[in-house]
Amino acid sequence: MIRKLLTVIEETHRESDQEIRPPTRKAAAVAVIGNPCAGRYAEDLAELIAIGEMLGGLLGDRAVRALGLAPGQVHSYGKAAIVGEDGELEHAAAILHPKLGAPLRAAVEHGAALVPSAKKRGGMGAAIDVPLGHKDAAFVRSHFDAMEVRVPDAPRRDEIVVAVVVTDSGRPLPRIGGLQAHEIVGKDGLR
Repeated sequence: MIRKLLTVIEETHRESDQEIRPPTRKAAAVAVIGNPCAGRYAEDLAELIAIGEMLGGLLGDRAVRALGLAPGQVHSYGKAAIVGEDGELEHAAAILHPKLGAPLRAAVEHGAALVPSAKKRGGMGAAIDVPLGHKDAAFVRSHFDAMEVRVPDAPRRDEIVVAVVVTDSGRPLPRIGGLQAHEIVGKDGLR
């Protein structure tokens, strides 16, 4: 069912003529999969839900390893999916929401906060911005961010592109206030 796996690392070394030391890093792990429900209405999306659970662990582990981090060192996470034109947005929702989160949280060690997500329908080469938030506290403004992901030859009409992104920090040069990462209590996923 997996046609292609990709891992992309983005490092920011300079922002507004300021050196970023250490550089901020994001890693996207992406799978291009066949959509078993493409081209037809399916009341039962259990197969897609199971695929999401499998991809949560696979992509979460790949993204963490790409940054060379221990799972507990991950700061932020996010997830997204693009369905090809013979699919439905509900197919992306089935992959992303019911079961992808638990194995992703295991891959990043904890993860009390909601995993930000995005979904859309698109053709080959369509891009999606994977939204990011701190894994343990949703109110850490320095970690509100995104990473653009695209696969040049996907999704085909009957495919889905699924992406998980993790980071080793927040945005470069954050300065809009709010809860700081070192102030996180991490009990309720908010603060």
